[in-house]
Amino acid sequence: MAEQVDKNAKQAGLEGRYSGGSVNADAVDTGAGEGLSVTEPVSRARVSSVARKTNETDIELSFGVDGTGVSELETDVPFLNHMLDLFAKHGQFDLKVQARGDVDIDDHHTVEDIGICLGQTLREALGDKKGIKRYASVFIPMDEALAQVIIDVSNRPHFEYRAEYPSQQVGSFTTELVHEFLWKFALEARITLHVIVHYGRNTHHMVEAVFKALGRALDEATSIDPRVKGVPSTKGVL
Repeated sequence: MAEQVDKNAKQAGLEGRYSGGSVNADAVDTGAGEGLSVTEPVSRARVSSVARKTNETDIELSFGVDGTGVSELETDVPFLNHMLDLFAKHGQFDLKVQARGDVDIDDHHTVEDIGICLGQTLREALGDKKGIKRYASVFIPMDEALAQVIIDVSNRPHFEYRAEYPSQQVGSFTTELVHEFLWKFALEARITLHVIVHYGRNTHHMVEAVFKALGRALDEATSIDPRVKGVPSTKGVL
């Protein structure tokens, strides 16, 4: 009987791949990991959690790749809560975030640091990346808006972003923070991430399409392909 293609961590040799432990943020050469402690995924599950506390933010975040699309989000940035909920739902990820930050100044530090934490947990949850599809390209429409997200789970952090929003604000949220969140997420996850908003008239719709596409693309790129033996790279390592 053909093995079903899905993201269940028990399939395609994932069972027993992971061992408990921790990683120091110094192992990440981005310099963004100050104050960060990461718990590696437990055996048989692609999950990870992180606690990050600085003078600017205090964040606890857990992320499950093989989830059910359930999110529990408590941050001081309501629009980001909305976008992360969409990301988790459309990626079928389990995501829990508790974050407090210096939003009396602005939302920048909180949004940026949540991106850092999410990227760290994704990188740790995927472990050695054996069996994953690695690549994905997804288009998502939201009414008149169209966004595209392309991902390579490559261990080569790179970010490209093309978006021109009609408004600099969605409610109290500044749209330039979309770039900050996505860039820090890609950097810490060590993925190649291209985000293109092809067109749109409503800024909310355009940003929403981006986060839905991010969830769908990451879901596909991290899915297990039973035809893939080992790491999906001719180098033998990612």
